[in-house]
Amino acid sequence: MISKGHKSNFETLKKAAVNGDLALMECHCSSTGKPVMVVCAVNRYRDEFEFVPVARLFDGNPYEEVIPATSSAA
Repeated sequence: MISKGHKSNFETLKKAAVNGDLALMECHCSSTGKPVMVVCAVNRYRDEFEFVPVARLFDGNPYEEVIPATSSAA
């Protein structure tokens, strides 16, 4: 089941995409310190911007890192 918070973040991501308010940023993993690529929604406040992380990209092959929802775990 998809949580309410994840649904809300997905809606934010869709709205940001339609408005052209997405950014791809290099951040750092809080537990390892290694660089990670993050999709951020951009909130605009007058002349300032706030970047809100909404998704983290896979570093490797996503088909090797997750089991698709239509598959059953072995």
